[in-house]
Amino acid sequence: MLSIARGSVVWITAKRSGPMTTGRLAGGLFAALVIAGAAMAVAWRPRIAEVDPPSPETFDQALVKHGRDLVAIGNCSTCHTRRGGQDFAGDLPVPTPFGTIYSSNITPDAETGIGRWSEAAFRRSMRSGVDREGRHLYPTFPYDHFTHVSDEDDRALYAYLMTRRPVRAQAHENQLPFPLDRRVTIAGWKLLFLRRAAFEPDPTKSADWNRGAYLVEGLAHCGACHTPRNVLGAERASAQFAGGEADNWNAYAINAQSPAPVPWDADALFAYLRNGWHPNHGVARGPMAQVVSNLSDVPDPDVRAIATFMASVFGPPPPDRKRRGEEVLAQLKSTSAPATQANAAGAAIYAAACATCHETARPLPYGGVNLVLSTALSALDARNAVNIVLAGIRPVEGERSPIMPGFAASMSDAQVAALLDYLRARFSDQPAWTDVEKAVAESRRTQTVFLQTSPPPDNAPGDASQRAKP
Repeated sequence: MLSIARGSVVWITAKRSGPMTTGRLAGGLFAALVIAGAAMAVAWRPRIAEVDPPSPETFDQALVKHGRDLVAIGNCSTCHTRRGGQDFAGDLPVPTPFGTIYSSNITPDAETGIGRWSEAAFRRSMRSGVDREGRHLYPTFPYDHFTHVSDEDDRALYAYLMTRRPVRAQAHENQLPFPLDRRVTIAGWKLLFLRRAAFEPDPTKSADWNRGAYLVEGLAHCGACHTPRNVLGAERASAQFAGGEADNWNAYAINAQSPAPVPWDADALFAYLRNGWHPNHGVARGPMAQVVSNLSDVPDPDVRAIATFMASVFGPPPPDRKRRGEEVLAQLKSTSAPATQANAAGAAIYAAACATCHETARPLPYGGVNLVLSTALSALDARNAVNIVLAGIRPVEGERSPIMPGFAASMSDAQVAALLDYLRARFSDQPAWTDVEKAVAESRRTQTVFLQTSPPPDNAPGDASQRAKP
């Protein structure tokens, strides 16, 4: 990464090994000036002039409605709304391996938001990750995906955000070490990893598939969570959708490497993304609960397109994978998974705290999922299962919604670890996890922060006609 402070001068000294000629000195200085000049040319971006905040009445209502759907697909409110804060007013702390970054205010407030941004300034932020003042934005704002969004969709996003209620709210300063606290360093990251390119449809695929690819690769930015990252925080292109991290949760692999006991298909993906649950895959939780909450408000064709494209990414399951999924579904017709005689402590906790919901015939989403279907129990590590046991599934205020109590206050780390070891042995065919108690202790710390800062998910409007309103 580049690390050049605005207005700074860098002096380079070297121990002499012999007499330096005037020509050599001049050549070295010239090379240094060329490098410094090139670096500044890459890093510098001009300021875009302010505009008077546009009146909401100046925007076409159909454009605003389209922007509303796009904002939901982009999950914008989740990252730009702090728990207890106003919609889109920012200040949500986003933990990264490099420090904590606070999301920005994207309401049309003239002083602390984007009220004085022109549409051109907004589009530059989406395409190049540069704000109106010319400052580089940190890639926690996923402009490496948003660069693929079309001009028409950027215009609709701008129209929707500019018609929201202005909120005066200044975000906290980012908590980053030097030199990462200098935004100019991001110019170097962009040189390495930002590829500005419009989406190119594949003529050999259906319109539905291409629409899904456009949304997934662009505004929905699914790979931002579901793709592993390199040491510089960029997505590893060679491992697209192979699983990543989001808010101290594992974002499962959503390709052929998926740990789901039953393979996904387009219909299952559509139902899960539309409703937030599927009988063969359980209920969305953690950050994914917020994603499906937003998608519940999106027109069916766009959700179907996403499901169509992602089903092609998963691909058809190979014969052995398909057979294992069929065996899991056949097991549901029996009374339950066979109990294991090992781990009496975990078995006792399960019988007392879990079986009353997870071994009833009450269907999802209000009954407990049969745990042989649990992806969390078949995953490579215990993190998501730990998070679920500690935090549960929060109900949606004022709505009929799935709920599961969290056991953080009633179980010790050792008890949670014993329970999870038992669940892993009984309900999955995977080898035992290691260091489960350590994962429990870590999850207690991170989930406390997540639950205190992240906005709760909302359900779709009870009246379907509300979806037509901007």
